[in-house]
Amino acid sequence: QVQLVESGGGLVQPGGSLRLSCAASGSIFGIYVMGWYRQAPGKQRELVATMANSGPTNYADSVKDRFTISRDIAKSTVSLQMNSLKPEDTAVYHCYAASKTSVWNPRTDYWGQGTQVSVSS
Repeated sequence: QVQLVESGGGLVQPGGSLRLSCAASGSIFGIYVMGWYRQAPGKQRELVATMANSGPTNYADSVKDRFTISRDIAKSTVSLQMNSLKPEDTAVYHCYAASKTSVWNPRTDYWGQGTQVSVSS
């Protein structure tokens, strides 16, 4: 089992910045991707950004050039720097980790509890 704990989030004005962080604990040895998803009221959870252990990143088109994902593999953490925030970025942001403990086991997805990001004037 992997536990994910997020920090950061809050209320910010349009154009402002926030930084989210997430720390993984437990059976972290099988983690190969970490990232962030978000869910706005009445909408489905959607990808924000992910980053593989080897470095490749994947961003939603809506956040490219505004958000930057980073990881500290040694500390099992992932962060999301969010700049130029817009009201439509308002959502609960969930930390995500994909883990595969052996070639014979299927992938397991883990989720954090989520942290609220609100962008409003």
